[in-house]
This record gives sequence, C-alpha cells and structure tokens, in this order.
Amino acid sequence: MSADRRLTRRAFTSGLTSFGLGASSAFAQGFAGLGGEATGFAPVVPGRQLVFPADFGAHPAFRIEWWYVTANLRDANGTDYGAQWTLFRQATAPPPQQEGWANQQIWMGHAAVTSAATHRFAETFARGGIGQAGVHIQPFHAWIDSWDMAAIAPMNDATLAPLQLSARGTDFSYALRLDATQPLVLQGDGGYSKKSERGQASYYFSQPYFSASGTLALDGKPIAVTGHAWMDREWSSQPLASDQTGWDWFSLHLASGDKVMLFRLRHADGQHYFAGNWIGRDGKSVQLAPSAIVMTPTASTTIGNRKLPTQWRIAMAERGLTIDCTPLNAQSWMGTSFPYWEGPITFHGSHSGVGYLEMTGY
Repeated sequence: MSADRRLTRRAFTSGLTSFGLGASSAFAQGFAGLGGEATGFAPVVPGRQLVFPADFGAHPAFRIEWWYVTANLRDANGTDYGAQWTLFRQATAPPPQQEGWANQQIWMGHAAVTSAATHRFAETFARGGIGQAGVHIQPFHAWIDSWDMAAIAPMNDATLAPLQLSARGTDFSYALRLDATQPLVLQGDGGYSKKSERGQASYYFSQPYFSASGTLALDGKPIAVTGHAWMDREWSSQPLASDQTGWDWFSLHLASGDKVMLFRLRHADGQHYFAGNWIGRDGKSVQLAPSAIVMTPTASTTIGNRKLPTQWRIAMAERGLTIDCTPLNAQSWMGTSFPYWEGPITFHGSHSGVGYLEMTGY
C-alpha cells in the first residue's frame, strides 16, 4: 500500500476539528460524521428536478458531496485491475460563502489502483477559495492539485462524456478516457435517494455506461487497459441517521448490459436500510423495493483489527437474480483519514459480470 498525504492535511484536519468531526465524534455520528446535525445547510427534499449541466458543479449550500469514478479494467493478457478516482467537498460551516483562505470548503481526493496482487492508494487535501481544488461546469473540469477529471471537447451534457481521468500516487498512476453513448441515470426516485425512513436523503445521479481505455502504471511500468467505468454524483447535508454506522454499496455491470446499484445502510440495532435501482440497457432506471433486496455476507477478511465481509450473495427474486460476489483483492483497504474498503469484484450465478464494492464504518 501507499498513502500520499500532502502538506494541506493540517488545514483539512483543522477544518474537521472546527466542524466537530474529530475521530471520536465522527464515528458517534455515523461514518465520518455524516449523521451529525446540519443546521444552516440546505435540506434534501423530494421533487427537486436535477438539471444538467448545472448539477455537474459544486453545491456549497449543502454540507457534503462527491464526484466518484470506479473502473473495472483488463489488459491484453486478460489480467484484471481496478481504478478509483474520488473528489469530496465538505463544508465546515454553512453559507454565506467566505473568500480566499477564509472559505469554509474543504476538499479531499482519493485515488487507487488494484490488482490481484496489490492495492495502491493515495490521498490529498485542499482548501477552497484559493484555486487548489474545485469544479467548473463548462467546460466540465473537476480537480484537486494535479488530479483531473476533465471534458474532452466536444462534451455531451446528456452523457457527461467524453472525459479524461488522471491521478498519481507515489507508486502508481493512471490516465483513462471515458466514453458513453447512453444518458445519465437518476438514482432513487428521480434523483431523490432515501437513506432512512426518518428523512435522511441525498440527490444522486450516475453515469454507469462509461467505457474506459487508457494506461495505468504500477512501479513505473505502463499497462494498457480497457473496461467499464461508473461515475456517481451525490450531495446532501445529512446523508446518514445518527445511528447508522456505515454502508455496503455495490455497482454492478451485468454481462447482459444492465446495471444495478444497491446499498445497505447498517443500523446499530441490526434493522438495516436497503435501497437500489435496476438500470436497463435502454437507460431506464427502476427503483427497487427495500424488501426485494437480500444482501448476505458469505466470507470475511481480517485487515488489522477489523473483520470485513468481503464475499457476498445478492438475491432479488423479482428480477430472477442470485449472484455470488468475490473481490479481486480482499485486502483493498483504503487507509485514508476516514478509512474504508473499496475494490473491484466479479460475480457469477444467475447473472455474471464485474463491479465495485465499497464498505464503510468497519
């Protein structure tokens, strides 16, 4: 593993402290403090229509958001890899926005490359208001330091493509082109994604149809790769309830061309919250009933003092789906400031394909 933490870490840590998100308080408020009170920030309400390209950009009236890409990749020899690129924005105080170094926006970037033999990751931080990180709407460009997700002209706002994606750590790098012909997908109910029955929710859309091509490098050795990629855009002010300890989230590329997004939000009392969408080859997204989703851990991996469920059986009887999911690398631990597990998976059973699994709060 590797962890590239830049000099701006002190500024980020200071921001978290001022927001009441030290390690102990953060985990008392759900994973990474996301269940904490959000007084003064904009609420997530049903019925809001997502608008593109405006919603590609930042939403500083909300407390937190992210631009999240995962890619299942393969080289010419059939060797599998995964790549992750994530930009997070978190506000340490509600609006109005301050200028320059007084700006209350904190930015964080995560990047990773995974193979069966190794998992490499990097983390970097930036302050808002000084041009070190941010998102431009037109032409679309999300960046933190030298890490970029940027439009390749001409970009289609309906598909958010084509894009160029790049990041670098001390012992890995990648540069990928992302193309898509299918339009963006609204998750949840028209982009309103419930996270509990008590009002917690986010605005959430995806581009699950990206095809990826380019080069990744491990220890300076370039590897040409192609594959599937998935982008998630999500923003909220309080995405978790205070007694939700974390989530288990799947993005699945079925060999049929369909896509599936599923998550389980874990409650301290064991009464977990389930949600998901089935996304057809035609781009139609259908919200799944929580009662229709069964997610069962089948094997665990110990990483340090943590035991994580790294193999899963997923069943949805209404869709005729029963699959067993296996990680490419069970040691895909992101040892970042708020640590979590994230890595590529394969699945077999009634359906086959590839995807990504993210698990937080363990």
